[in-house]
Formats: sequence, structure tokens, C-alpha cells
Amino acid sequence: MAEKLYLGTKVRKLREARGWTLEQCAGRLALSPSYLSQIETNQRPATARVLIALTRAFDVDASLFDLDGDARLIADLREATTDVAGHAEAPTAGELKQAAMNAPRLARQFLALHQDYRRLDERLKTLNETLGRDERATVAAPALPYEAVRDFFHYRDNYIDALDRAAEDLAAQLNLGDGVHPERELETALNDLCGVRVATGQARGAMRRFDPSARILYVDASLPGATRAFQMAHQLVRLRFEELIEHELDRAAFDIPAARDVCRVGLANYAAGALLLPYRAFLEAARELRHDVDRLRNRFHVSFEQACHRLSTLQRPGWRGVPFYFARVDMAGNITKRHSATRFQFARFGGACPLWNVHEAFSAPDRILVNLSEMPDGARYVCIAKSVSKPGGSFLEPDRRYALGLGCEIEHAAQLVYADGLDLNGPPTRMGVNCRICERTDCTQRAFPPIDRTLAVPENERGVIPYTLS
Repeated sequence: MAEKLYLGTKVRKLREARGWTLEQCAGRLALSPSYLSQIETNQRPATARVLIALTRAFDVDASLFDLDGDARLIADLREATTDVAGHAEAPTAGELKQAAMNAPRLARQFLALHQDYRRLDERLKTLNETLGRDERATVAAPALPYEAVRDFFHYRDNYIDALDRAAEDLAAQLNLGDGVHPERELETALNDLCGVRVATGQARGAMRRFDPSARILYVDASLPGATRAFQMAHQLVRLRFEELIEHELDRAAFDIPAARDVCRVGLANYAAGALLLPYRAFLEAARELRHDVDRLRNRFHVSFEQACHRLSTLQRPGWRGVPFYFARVDMAGNITKRHSATRFQFARFGGACPLWNVHEAFSAPDRILVNLSEMPDGARYVCIAKSVSKPGGSFLEPDRRYALGLGCEIEHAAQLVYADGLDLNGPPTRMGVNCRICERTDCTQRAFPPIDRTLAVPENERGVIPYTLS
């Protein structure tokens, strides 16, 4: 193994969940109790032989012991501790790793406290600006529920197994998937399985409106076909998978009541995507077509965005696809969707790196941009970006424009049609997460200095950036 596997917290949780004593578990693993105790306290890493024994004894998939979740938690801790580095010396990378691996629940509580600190800081700044303008305005509370739901999907690797498998079974029952136009099949399924009639026309300013008493689903006829199908699929899974969705919400145990309502919609959207793009069929097609998004969306009759989003969710244990990140960015630079099955990290606060090619996509409508980028940790990515427009439906409603970003690490480049002709050994674009935590000291696109660095302002010279960093 290239990286040592310290699995103490995970092994201890599995053992305690089964009610085994240390001696009983050691016997099942053919280890001495002292050796197992050292593994559980992260004094010794798990070898390949021990990893195989763990998967057999606990009857779990080896992917349960992947370090991707730890890496994601470590990255979030690094950003949070960097943010408050002015109050004390920032922890080292080794200390953050130990915290994430030995006390993950404590680490997540720290992140929750940091989010509260950031929100309070933002509210105070907004209040100061409001008072400074001498306006009588109230300070709006931050969108706490959406942040909680974002983290829910973030730490589930954007894959919900029970819903994904249920949607795949329903798709097989309805004959949805490769080559099938889904609208008519979904309309029939809503009527036959749920007693719901679909009416296309005006939905009173909404894309979808369901009248539960009349059992009528109104879908805006001005929407593109792929969007109409998605809205029908959303309503179908809301009705068919209600118990599954509520079970996932119970497991999430949100502290914020409104987060449950937000997540309910998010889970239904997830299941709708899984219904339109059944896991195995879509994964096999993606491999066959080398992840050509245009060919995938045409084959499955979905939008470019729906196909990209689904590619980022193919993380089923034992049947994983290429790990992608996926993001949707508006013209102001706000990231309105973010999912990552890779080491690629999105900033939890602040804007994205200006060198990310997703920003350039707005100036190249309908073109797919591809480049090679390198993050500060040395990981290189094939980054794909494209701008898309969503029609407003009338002259008085402006179109909504977004840029979509999709990418994976270069070790998977051979499986991507977009990497053909790309010099994977050439100089990459050296990007970061965002300026406030970026480690690069020589970036000419820097918007402001990093929080954890000391800066100096030369009196007698002026570079592209008006300061230097330690």
C-alpha cells in the first residue's frame, strides 16, 4: 500500500456495534489482543493481510476502509484552522490527520462550531455595513439548512445506496434507461402506480406543482423535455420512496428543523437522477463512450447537467465508476452545486480560484473547455467546463446562465475522451481552492492574501501583487 492505513476508529466502531470484546474480535481476526488494541488506538497501521481479515470478519466491503472520507475531513479541518490561525499557531498537517482519524466526531463538532463562528462574523459585518449606510434594514439569517444538507451529501460521497438501488429496480420495472425516451413512460407510471395525472401547461410560475387532493401534477410545458422528465421522475420517487427517504432523514439527524425539508427535496432529486440514469446501465455506457457527456445525454435523453451530475455519483461499493468532481457556478462566481468523489476540494467560504477553467466557460458559449490543472497538494486533474443556459420561458423572464465543471485525476485520463490530445506531462494550470487558504506565494491572479501568511508591502517597488508573502 502506498499509504499506511490507520483504521482504529472504524475498527473499534465495527467491533462495538457487534458487541464483541477485544479478545473475541482478535480471535476472529487471528490476531493477538494486544496487536488489535494497537490497531484500534492507531499505534499500528493495518497491513494488507489484516485488511482482508477485517472485511471477512465484519462482512463488509473493503471500500468501507477507504481513506477518501478522512482526506475530505482533513481538508475541511485545514481550511477551518487556517481561518482562525490568527488566534493561535495553526496545527500541522500531521496533527490534523491524527484528529480526523482518532476523533472524527470531535473534528466534525469543531467544524460545526467554526461554521457558527463564520456565520456570526458575516452577520456582524453585514450589520456594520447596514448601520454604516444608516438604513433601516434587518439582517437576514444565513441559509443554515442548505449548508447542513450540503455537508450531509459531502460526507456520504454524494452516493445514497438504498435510494440508488431502489431507483435502479424501478427503472427496470418501467423499462427506463439506455435509448428510452422517459417522458411517456413516467407519465404512465405516475398514473398506474400512484394514481396521478400529469397536466402540461402553465404551473403558476413553478416548474412543477403537485395537487395532492386532486392527484394532478402540473408541469410547465415551456421546459425542455429533459427537465420535464426530471420533474415527473422527482414526483414519482417522492411518492414511491417516501419511507426510504424518511429513513435517510432519520439517519441524518439534522439539528436544524428546516434542513430536513431541504434534504427531503435533495434526496428526491438524487433518486430522480438515479431513476432516469440507472446505475449499471449508465456506468457501462459511460465506460463504453469514454465519458463523452454529449453522447451520454443523447443516449439517455437527459440534459448535459444531469449527465455530469450523475457521473459524480457513481460510487457504489464494488462497482465504482471514475471518481469525478462536479460543480455548477453562476455568473457571479457563486457555486450553486458542488460534489466531489475526488481529492478536489471546494472552498466552504469565499469564492473559487480564478484560474479554474469553469470561469472561462462563460466567454465560450456552447464550447467544452479542457485543461490540465494542478492543486497545491500536487494532484493533477483533467478539468472540463461548459456554459449552459436555462430558458426563462418568456421575453420578460431572462435566461439563467451557468457554467458546469467536471473533472477527475489524471490517473483516469485514458478513460476520458476529453483527454485525447491533452499533454498530460505538460505544464499544468497551477490553481488552488481559493485565495484565502491557497499556499501559492507566486500567483499573479491572487485577489487577497492568505489568512495564515505574513505579508509585507514594499515601499519602493510595485509588482502585479502589491505585497509579498512569507
